[in-house]
Amino acid sequence: MQGQQIPTDFTTESLTKRVAFLEAALTEKDAVICEKDAAISDKSADLLKLSAELQAEKFKYAQLQRMIFGSKRERFISSTFPEQFKLDLEPKALEIEQAVEAERETIRIAYERKKVKRAHPGRLALPSHLPVVETIIEPIEDTTGMVCIGQEVTDELDYTPAALHINRTIRPKYITKEDELGNQKQVIAQLNRPIYKCMASAALLSMIYTDKFIFHLPYFRILQRLSQMGVLIPTSTFESWVKLGAQHIKLLFTVHRLYVFSEIYQQIDESPIKVQDKDKPGGLHQGYMWVRYAPLSKSVLFEYYKGRSPIEPLRDLSKFKGYIQTDGYVGYTHLAEASGLTHLSCWAHARRYFDKALPNDLQRASKVLKLIQLLYAIEALAREANMTKEQRYALRLEKSLPIINEIGSYIYNERNRVLPKSPIGVAFEYCANRWISLQNYLKDGMLEIDSNLIENSIRPLALGRKNYLFAGNHEAAESIAMFYSFFGTCKKNEVDPQKWLTYVINNINDTKPSQLKELLPQFIDKTLLK
Repeated sequence: MQGQQIPTDFTTESLTKRVAFLEAALTEKDAVICEKDAAISDKSADLLKLSAELQAEKFKYAQLQRMIFGSKRERFISSTFPEQFKLDLEPKALEIEQAVEAERETIRIAYERKKVKRAHPGRLALPSHLPVVETIIEPIEDTTGMVCIGQEVTDELDYTPAALHINRTIRPKYITKEDELGNQKQVIAQLNRPIYKCMASAALLSMIYTDKFIFHLPYFRILQRLSQMGVLIPTSTFESWVKLGAQHIKLLFTVHRLYVFSEIYQQIDESPIKVQDKDKPGGLHQGYMWVRYAPLSKSVLFEYYKGRSPIEPLRDLSKFKGYIQTDGYVGYTHLAEASGLTHLSCWAHARRYFDKALPNDLQRASKVLKLIQLLYAIEALAREANMTKEQRYALRLEKSLPIINEIGSYIYNERNRVLPKSPIGVAFEYCANRWISLQNYLKDGMLEIDSNLIENSIRPLALGRKNYLFAGNHEAAESIAMFYSFFGTCKKNEVDPQKWLTYVINNINDTKPSQLKELLPQFIDKTLLK
């Protein structure tokens, strides 16, 4: 409309033109305003997106700072004052919390002792089974003609450094006199050695393996310890001992694997391990330890695979009937669809997402964390009361199920009110995608609320990685899996691993295949290890 002159006369024709001119100008201005509004709307959307991305980056930065400098614990402490609980919690959650506290108080009163001021118990009593070396110190004064009226006894705990010695077995050889044909018969006792032509005894091999897989010492440090004891062992000889010892008990590991696979309730997880491989760039291959834990028999099973794909490790589950509990790794999601298999997710992993979301959305994350705390309080109550699986099943249906329903309702109502990619949105999505498997632990009292038991079983592997860094080859990684399986099972069943392994090395050759089960740490008679 620019460049056109507005009519100044007041004839009907000029007024009509003027009205048309003004209407056109108004339409043009409206179009410009709409264009500006659209641009502003686009800029606002971009601003919101950038703000969300900035919050996400700030969250990642805070998580990195926490990983590097912060505490690794995930303990949640509510910032709400106790007297304000009634303002923050809905009546239903408060009622459940009070019921749980009432149950806990009932059990606590039954075992609580009257508090009295006790005298100091005195110094630690030393174990009676230890040998005693006595030293008598006489006074420097002349005691001739004096009568001994008593004695002062002082005990201290001493240490004798480990020492090597030689077991020398001597077998006399006998021969008969010649008979009429000039024949003679030679007689010698049979030598029963567990590992043919191996100079290391069962006890020495057990010490080497426990130092490696329980105390996480690299083999070269164990060689240094042996040299300090006065014996220089060539590296090739030492490696031969380690290999022969592993081969000697490999048959027992096959039996152990069969028994773990037969358990109806298993927890499964995986953890990486680096393995030397000349065919790989850099010389290191990223392998994985797939770990199973059977809570009913307290059995641990490590298996080494070259990759993280669950196809091979979980192949046996195609015919499995029972319960499988895992973390949130996507490779396990297909388990929920398997016939005859009940998949359980882990509440500890779900809780971790809400713990991370606290800086992002304190109100929503705190709400869910408080309810999860109640779930764990109920589990603690069952443990303290030493409940049977039937009692724990009934307790969960009465106390835990209403809380889980409340968590589910809250997630359903709040899920669409938060940004999907925000930390709290990710936490909601994680639980929503696994909601059925998170509830499945309620189906049987023998089941656990989380997979922390298997997480604890993997911890020795994580400690070992920091000390010996990698396995020498793929065969060595398989041996590592075997020893972590046996020693992890020993720990769960309170069996001395060094005594157990010494007994197994000495007796496995004389044990029938049908009786190998009796050598496994979860089934062995502990009186044999004294």
